[in-house]
Amino acid sequence: MTAIGTTSRGGRGRRVAVAGVALSDCGRVDEATPYALHAQAARRALADSGLDRSLVDGLASAGLGTLAPVEVAEYLGLRPTWVDSTTVGGATWEVMAAHAADAIAAGRADAVLLVYGSTARADIKARRRTANLSFGARGPLQFEVPYGHTLIAKYAMAARRHMHAYGTTLEQLAEVAVRTRANAALNPEAMFRDPITVDDVLSGPMIADPFTTLHCCIRSDGGCAVLLVAEEYVPDTRKAPVWILGAGEHTSHTTMSAWEDFTVSPAAVSGRLAFERAGVTPADIDVAEIYDAFTYMTLVTLEDLGFCGKGEGGAYVADTSAVPFNTDGGGLSACHPGMRGLFLLVEAVRQLRGEAPGLQVRRPDGSLPRLALASATGGWFCSAATLILSRT
Repeated sequence: MTAIGTTSRGGRGRRVAVAGVALSDCGRVDEATPYALHAQAARRALADSGLDRSLVDGLASAGLGTLAPVEVAEYLGLRPTWVDSTTVGGATWEVMAAHAADAIAAGRADAVLLVYGSTARADIKARRRTANLSFGARGPLQFEVPYGHTLIAKYAMAARRHMHAYGTTLEQLAEVAVRTRANAALNPEAMFRDPITVDDVLSGPMIADPFTTLHCCIRSDGGCAVLLVAEEYVPDTRKAPVWILGAGEHTSHTTMSAWEDFTVSPAAVSGRLAFERAGVTPADIDVAEIYDAFTYMTLVTLEDLGFCGKGEGGAYVADTSAVPFNTDGGGLSACHPGMRGLFLLVEAVRQLRGEAPGLQVRRPDGSLPRLALASATGGWFCSAATLILSRT
């Protein structure tokens, strides 16, 4: 295995480590602005790293302000010489992390802060807005909007196609929600911790067939931050580094009619690239953090990453020997303030460090996980990005 930067991918070839991770206050946060959550998460991640903020010369941020990340940088008192505001939905943060790792490896930046914050739940409660922001009706979307194709409906159609093609059942989809809620029950930071059953999932209010309420992610407030640094900073950090081994990204479609197969997500490509670049296989992964705005996302992403065969995801998610996934409770139970991808990286790092606030995964010999995967999806399976991280 070789970390990003140790191959011939370019420049000075420096290894890239995650030096600090942190969450802001999450769940129900009625008295903070999104900017305040950005700042809180950033301060905590820097404290976690033990490094001084003056070392940060790169910033990646999206989803806030007219000129993100310029406004966020100003609010945080940073003057970065490397910035990224790539926005591809939930996969934004894994894409940004891959870009930042390449920049650090090539010597274009030394320490890049990825930071996010959102008051999606509080905004609805306070009537600052009434629903999720519209994706609009221009460009390719003009051909679908008149037919009422909401984001949820698009995922629901894909789930129904998988059920038709492979016999996947409602009970198997529901098992994803049950399993992640069981993980959330162990996590004091999770927003919803009460146990649920498959029957609870199936009997809930219908949102978009076949999804009932518990098939869908929660709406929360919250933020988080991740600090990536070049290897020469590692001796000065407070904790052992977590290395980025490999990354892959892919976009597949925006118009549903251009999606060749509803049962294959873009993670099939991003995952393959990440595994190839990291020099490992799915069998080597100890813990997986998967974007889960809906139960079907988890199931099909696990298939496409190679943890099981195509069409076998339904049985796999119910198998106790499956790779531990969404160990914090995921977007279905722990938190989901919008573009959740950065939270996947925080939990993956915590698992590798042995600092998970709830369920802590162990290898068969009792040791801490050695390899973790974070794979996020954006839009309606429009994009995907996968990162593989290592404790050694």
